[in-house]
Amino acid sequence: MGIVPLAKALELAQEYDLDLVEVAANARPPVCKLMDYGKFKYESAMKAREARKNQAHTVIKEMKLRPKIDPHDYDTKKGHVVRFLKQGDKVKITIMFRGREQSRPELGYRLLQRLAEDVQDLGFIESNPKQDGRNMIMVLGPHKKKTEAMAEARQAQEARKAEAKANPGRSQNAADADAVNAEGDADVVAAEADVEAPAEAPAEA
Repeated sequence: MGIVPLAKALELAQEYDLDLVEVAANARPPVCKLMDYGKFKYESAMKAREARKNQAHTVIKEMKLRPKIDPHDYDTKKGHVVRFLKQGDKVKITIMFRGREQSRPELGYRLLQRLAEDVQDLGFIESNPKQDGRNMIMVLGPHKKKTEAMAEARQAQEARKAEAKANPGRSQNAADADAVNAEGDADVVAAEADVEAPAEAPAEA
């Protein structure tokens, strides 16, 4: 529009029902823009909100194991590691040595190597096993980026919601619960040992 007096600019803004907004105060003469300032603020807030929504935060999960862990507990904890890596998170694996186990660090090293091989399709060794006091630590990094994992999780959740709408016999709450379980939002810590269920009392005659 070129250089116009301030009074003329204000008159134009009033004529078009817009706001006169200064966008470059240090310029000579200052640069102003005719715009709907309320709409501009709203769109800026929505863009910032969308950017925060898609922002990926690096998260390091931790899983603790014992050198002489039994096969069932190992499979359970490996399942958690697999879930974390699928979510795009790093996983810190800690082997805890107690008592005489401290004289056998090779047991922890072999266990860490075994775990790394079992999940090599999903993650890689980012930090090699190293002794840290009575513990041995290794860090696994995911092959999949956090943003990719988040996008896949959202797509899966949308697909479940669409399926729930197409199938009225299944509630929306059930679909949402499945989505939460699939994304692994709730971290589950496996117990070190299984607890046997109490035997049923004999029925009275």
